[in-house]
Amino acid sequence: MVKLWDKGYEIDKGVEKFTVGKDYILDKKLVWADIAGSIAHASMLAKIGILTPDELKKLKGALLEVLELDEKGKFEIKMQDEDVHTAVENHLTKKLGPTGKKIHAARSRNDQVLVDLRLYTKAKLLAVEEAVLELAGALMIFAEKNKTVPMPGRTHTQLAMPSSVGLWAGAYLESLLDDLELIKAAYELNDQCPLGSAASYGVPLSIDRQMVSDMLGFKKVQNNVLYANNSRGKVEAAVLAMLGQVMVDLSKMANDLIFFSIPETGYFMIPEKFCTGSSIMPNKKNPDVLELVRAKANKVLASYYQVINTIKDLPSGYNRDFQETKGPLIKGLAVTEASLNVCALVIKGLKVNKEKCIKACVPEIFATDKAIELAAKGMPWRDAYQKVVKELGKVKAEDPIASIKKKKHIGGTGNLGLEKSAAKIKADKADIAKKKKEFANALEKLKK
Repeated sequence: MVKLWDKGYEIDKGVEKFTVGKDYILDKKLVWADIAGSIAHASMLAKIGILTPDELKKLKGALLEVLELDEKGKFEIKMQDEDVHTAVENHLTKKLGPTGKKIHAARSRNDQVLVDLRLYTKAKLLAVEEAVLELAGALMIFAEKNKTVPMPGRTHTQLAMPSSVGLWAGAYLESLLDDLELIKAAYELNDQCPLGSAASYGVPLSIDRQMVSDMLGFKKVQNNVLYANNSRGKVEAAVLAMLGQVMVDLSKMANDLIFFSIPETGYFMIPEKFCTGSSIMPNKKNPDVLELVRAKANKVLASYYQVINTIKDLPSGYNRDFQETKGPLIKGLAVTEASLNVCALVIKGLKVNKEKCIKACVPEIFATDKAIELAAKGMPWRDAYQKVVKELGKVKAEDPIASIKKKKHIGGTGNLGLEKSAAKIKADKADIAKKKKEFANALEKLKK
């Protein structure tokens, strides 16, 4: 196998294995992106006269052949190739001879891997955004269906005040929609085309970076060629940080679902099809899927710290350390999307035990409401508080449904404002559909 950096000598096999790492495996996910970037780059080289129209036609045909082979699972990236970029160029050279060797003019593997990851991340972030909205929609339906079902609110895990199933679900719904805004910010940061930065310092040719960026469907060119390479790892870390926020919410929600579905509470019932059993205890139905979501949150957060700690002390320009940021990014995107999808399944199948929720609203959770009622009648708050403290044993249970309906202020149990979330979900779905269509159209044009 010819390496892109070949200088006529053999590298030590142990060093080769160590430096290649898992790139040749991870890069199977990047073949389509590398083909897209190569077609755009070759088209630009033809425009500035580095390639003839006939050479461009042959290169484009060979690149689309690689894409077709990959879609059929027949394009192989070997460890000796090191990465997808080498595997593709070796294929071009084998098929086209000297013409295949011409495609690498004016680019480095540095900006090549950058553009591959940017394209891959664009596609995966859009999928994550869709998954966020799918779970948000499930929570909205669940909240609307159960908005008048009371349940105890808790602080310090202890009984606190009257709450509702609708308030609980609506809280995670709104949090996810905030997370979506963070993901959008990461998407915007990622939506910059780095091609043309080469080895961090540009090239002495009149390359058309804007043309390449437009062909690939990027929002803009990443201007400064040194920053383009310096931003490797930074963008990945930003994406993982935002994904981490999603996973923290999913972890908290999973923890709630586990606690609220144990027999001692029994507010919720997780369908059997989402529960696994024990190899020794016949009675067990385990919420393993939720426990794994809780654990996988740590995977994504660890991926963020792995990337940010890898890049924080690096000097300007390309450094091989950046290779270690690819795996965590790909893993973080995959784990987050999968976790969102499985949580949506659980919420869609989740059942509420209304009777247990009402029964759990014991007299003491109405203590705060009682003190507020006294204050509303003119008693100083501290006096009302102390009066209720002294008479805690005498506090009577109220109708919990009537209690939650009384809180009609913005965001209260009697005024969840779900219509606001519904409007946002609708607008966000339209925005994502537009982005997906524009991106798909750009990639499709490359094939023509």
